[in-house]
Amino acid sequence: MITFNDIKNNKVINCYITNADASLKAIGYTEHSFAHVGKVAEDSAYILESLGYSERDVELVKIAAHLHDIGNLVSRVDHAQSGAIMSFRLLDHLKMDPEEIALIVSAIGNHDEGTGVAVNHLAAALILADKSDVRRSRVRNTNLANFDIHDRVNYSVTSSKIIVDKNLKTYTLDLQIDTSISPVMEYFEIFLDRMIMCRHAASKLGLSFKLVINNQSLF
Repeated sequence: MITFNDIKNNKVINCYITNADASLKAIGYTEHSFAHVGKVAEDSAYILESLGYSERDVELVKIAAHLHDIGNLVSRVDHAQSGAIMSFRLLDHLKMDPEEIALIVSAIGNHDEGTGVAVNHLAAALILADKSDVRRSRVRNTNLANFDIHDRVNYSVTSSKIIVDKNLKTYTLDLQIDTSISPVMEYFEIFLDRMIMCRHAASKLGLSFKLVINNQSLF
């Protein structure tokens, strides 16, 4: 049985993740390397654990999270689909169970807001964890004067946490934003589609999606 540690410690897979992130760095994108996939793995696991999913489901979503941005090696455009195809080949080569491969590949192929849909529980948790990873440390640009809107919004986030309340049936993304760096409106300008996607993903898990910014409920 293939485990998350098998994938996390696979030198071939990690080579592709490293080079995928290098491609994004070359075109000015925020960090999509091991810090990002590690946080997405941790948060997606927390989501499913909080809702009582099995240990194996938790393991599978962590595998999907580790692999989810590998398609950026090919291109940022349609990276979810190319990443799904790459992941299929890698997991099939490792002789993973086809039913588990199917879940993981579907989740990876559907994680991006351009084309993605929460087609299963893994996809839903992956979408929520991925789109909730907004934080200052993802910004590579060190010159504030040269920040674009994505840099400003990410850099303005001084605190970010997710909360799953099984009893209230809510998923909350709670952010603290330094509005002297980026007004709240800029967050919505670039992330509204992602928040709508999160609402649908939360619904797939039987939850309502809540967005709280600077202690104000906005979504």
